Amino acid sequence: MITIRLSAGDVGRIRFALSPVWEAVTSVRALSNNTARSVHGPWLQKVRPTIEGDDLTLLRALIPSSGYIPDFLTPAPPRRSTSLESGLAAIAATPHELVVDELGKLHTDTPHPVLPELIAHPAKALERITSALESYWRRAIDPDWRRMRSLLQEDLAFRMEELASGGIERLFRNLHPSIRYSSDRIEIDRPFCCDGEPMAGQGVLLVPCVFTWPAGLAVTGAPHVPTITYPPRGLGRLWEDRQDTTDSPLADLVGRTRAAIVSHLDLPMSTTHLANQLGVSAPTLSVHLSILRNAGIVDSRRDGRAVLYHRTSLGHQLLTAATPLTASA
Repeated sequence: MITIRLSAGDVGRIRFALSPVWEAVTSVRALSNNTARSVHGPWLQKVRPTIEGDDLTLLRALIPSSGYIPDFLTPAPPRRSTSLESGLAAIAATPHELVVDELGKLHTDTPHPVLPELIAHPAKALERITSALESYWRRAIDPDWRRMRSLLQEDLAFRMEELASGGIERLFRNLHPSIRYSSDRIEIDRPFCCDGEPMAGQGVLLVPCVFTWPAGLAVTGAPHVPTITYPPRGLGRLWEDRQDTTDSPLADLVGRTRAAIVSHLDLPMSTTHLANQLGVSAPTLSVHLSILRNAGIVDSRRDGRAVLYHRTSLGHQLLTAATPLTASA
């Protein structure tokens, strides 16, 4: 059991963030712990032919299939949404003594012939690690990052609504079955695999993370910000193939372009993202979205500076009803 004790100030500092670096790190573990029939099976089948190399060999040494992962590999994002580059910069700025300490813990827990060299030369180790993460990200995560990010943003919108509607207790009640909250602590039903107590007054950071499924990870040792990851809602939709609506009844009803828009909006998307997916201009897309929104088939919400569009329950019903039926013999 992992326990994070909370002061009154910590409760007031509970916040959410997305982290591309967290996704990269946890996806390396997912490569070892998932199969073709698992939730991430379609992703595994797509990326495995392209990801092998020296960078992945290094990352596998740092991120074993179970047990401790050095906490400096998953820095706390300072804002709700950050870039891969900022995460890599945070890793590169890790104090060398912390690198040596955490890599030493890893080598004790999960020995690997690569680790002594990294421990002996922490500055060089940080260069190799950030380079490996960037190279791996480009091949394994970046092609699907926009879709992952949409799912994560949708989860954050839901969590914010839960917090606004029912407070901290409701937020944690629906976060993950392994996570429990009381007035002075958060308990996570996972083995505690390393030493270290959280620093008081830093609050708690909650990070939805695609590749932590089915459980999550926790960072608790000082000097790191106490962080808990959990799988986002709707993860099963992430790798689903989109329905072809070209010759569907929905296309006959609203037109092929609008039917394709409805099909693509199983996860929230910005106008720019959706225009790139469909190969239409942004002004043309905006006209279609306006018509679909007025009809109650799609809706929108603001996320920072972006406006994200998503399919409504009516849109889902129309899309499902438009699925061609196989004629009986």
